[in-house]
Amino acid sequence: MGQQKRYLVALLLFCFLAACALAQQPTIRFVRNPDVAPNFKLDTLEGKPLSLTDYKSKVVLLNFWATWCGPCRAEIPDLVELQNKYKDRLQIIGLVVDDEDEGAIKKFVDEFGINYPVAIATDALRTEYGGIPALPTSFVLDAEGRVVQKHEGLRDPVLYEVEIRSLLGMPIGNVKVETFEDTGQIFLKHADRATQLPGVDLSKLTPEQKTVALHKVNAESCTCGCKYTLAQCRIWDRDCGVSKAAIGKIIDGLAGASHPPSKAPATAQPASAAPAPAKTPPEKPHQ
Repeated sequence: MGQQKRYLVALLLFCFLAACALAQQPTIRFVRNPDVAPNFKLDTLEGKPLSLTDYKSKVVLLNFWATWCGPCRAEIPDLVELQNKYKDRLQIIGLVVDDEDEGAIKKFVDEFGINYPVAIATDALRTEYGGIPALPTSFVLDAEGRVVQKHEGLRDPVLYEVEIRSLLGMPIGNVKVETFEDTGQIFLKHADRATQLPGVDLSKLTPEQKTVALHKVNAESCTCGCKYTLAQCRIWDRDCGVSKAAIGKIIDGLAGASHPPSKAPATAQPASAAPAPAKTPPEKPHQ
């Protein structure tokens, strides 16, 4: 079964690369000026110390997951296969966000044959990596320990493999490699670089008003309980109605300031009528 699985993965990779000649050129994207990944010191499920510094010069895939997460379970066999295939130059690390006891997690790891270190992610670590609002979430680190990409949800294992091969300097066919500026997609602390926010329409503002609006949404905190700024909350949770409504008020206020309600034209007031002369009672006829 293992050999058949390796054959299928190799076939998928071949088809992905060969498709370049028949379809639009596929593209992978990495952060232009990546940040160094926050380091951590944890103990694996086996009680061994685990730290990013243990894997210098290797490409690292940090995979946040949970045993109850269906998409997480679905991608584990592909991660196991990737670890096998690139074991000398790649290190996958599983960071579990389960609230279950370690015994249940160990049993799960054994059943799935996970061949890479697994540790339980602390709340502090999850916060450092942006809160991890979706599972699975994987961070791709280059050989210098910098986060060059982040993937939320279940992804095609071929995408991971092409990214890994590119970072290792291995052939990736005709796949194009582009770079982009991190404006909060990777780390929320960079949300202040964003010129657009999910679900926010800034088109009604002038360039000057847009600058003011972006400053405000990066300075004001969201009251939904996330402890992020309004801008960070929009990136972190696109379904948050609190941040969306608050930003909408900011935009409407700025747009309204440049278009004050027109005043009704003044109408000429009639001149005040002179007071009517006091009526004198008619003289009584002489008797």
